[in-house]
Amino acid sequence: MKLQGKVAVVTGAGSGIGEAIATRLAEEGARVAINYRPGGKHNGADVQRRLNDRGLDAISVAANVNQRAEVEGMFADIFKAFGRLDIIVNNAGIEINRPFVDITDEEWNKVLSVNLYGAFVVTQLAVRRLIEQRQGGKIVFISSVHEDIPFPGYTAYCASKGALRMMMRNLAMELAQHKINVNGIAPGAIATPINQKVLDSPQDKKNALSEIPWGRFGRPEEVAALAAFLASADADYVTGSTYYVDGGLTQQVTRY
Repeated sequence: MKLQGKVAVVTGAGSGIGEAIATRLAEEGARVAINYRPGGKHNGADVQRRLNDRGLDAISVAANVNQRAEVEGMFADIFKAFGRLDIIVNNAGIEINRPFVDITDEEWNKVLSVNLYGAFVVTQLAVRRLIEQRQGGKIVFISSVHEDIPFPGYTAYCASKGALRMMMRNLAMELAQHKINVNGIAPGAIATPINQKVLDSPQDKKNALSEIPWGRFGRPEEVAALAAFLASADADYVTGSTYYVDGGLTQQVTRY
């Protein structure tokens, strides 16, 4: 129970990697706030129910991370329920597949507003509270291997993840004086709903696996295990780095 007594918020935790991280942090003893998009396909209340049924302490809080007023309301609910904050996992993100010459302003701005601006707003409001508490804290950004690996047709997504990496590195330096650790996780091909079309297509799956030295898709729980480490006291001297959970994909693709 490495996180006993800690309070964590995980954005975009209604399914996939976010749900796995919220579950693992709760299993490690943290009280967890499960953020999800209101009106979205995946309801954080369902995740909360599953955790509560296991005797784990969790609440669900609906908020669009790219809407500052909604994020302020989310944190108000978290502080009312738990009284403090220790761990922030910025996981919420979207992607739009569109050739660069065809992507619209609306599509570009939507991806950047969720993936980058949303992480900025959540982190800024959280850090203000962490500094006020004077007890340090842990911030984890869930990025992607596509902060390094080009992904034709997903330029907005790649741009948002590259910028997220630089924000993480900068904050690690700026917030070190407050003993706030800031790190990033870059998942590769993980078996989540966002990759379901690839998983369901034998040829697409075969093509994807051909680039992964480990020979399989990753599991959300494998990303969650690393997030739990970075959120714990075991990682008190770890800050400013990106950690790849990709079965060797990044090294395979970028080695030339």
